[in-house]
Amino acid sequence: MESIKDSVPSMPYRERAAWLALCAMGLPFTGYFVWVIAAPPTAAMPDWSTFTRFGVAIALQIAIWSLGTLWLRRRHPEDAAAPLDERDLAISRRSIQTGYSILFAVTCINIGCVFPFAQGGWKLINVGLASIVLAELVRNSAVIWLYRRGFHG
Repeated sequence: MESIKDSVPSMPYRERAAWLALCAMGLPFTGYFVWVIAAPPTAAMPDWSTFTRFGVAIALQIAIWSLGTLWLRRRHPEDAAAPLDERDLAISRRSIQTGYSILFAVTCINIGCVFPFAQGGWKLINVGLASIVLAELVRNSAVIWLYRRGFHG
């Protein structure tokens, strides 16, 4: 009799890495942006309280990603060392195009047109940061979706 583990297809290493990157960025920055929305920074720049929270989010992201990458590489050393094939390269190109199209649009609209004339300081910084985080979340989500869909370019 076939076990469940044998019947489930193995997830590609690059998809696992995308899940890791999604969690490593999504979890800490969700907390940071919830805090920013719930209690917006009001102190003049530099506001060390906000810098500290931002630093904690970055440190958590680095810790989650670093430890997760070590764990993935130890569990799947042959997959981690394998070069990118044509499918991996096509998925990478498509996901980068998707993520950074969003980054470009959000940055141009908010940071280039709206916020410099209406807002400044922390609102401008946090919108810029949010656009970077959003672009990376979309890029990694696109990688996952394309692997799940069986995309071949």
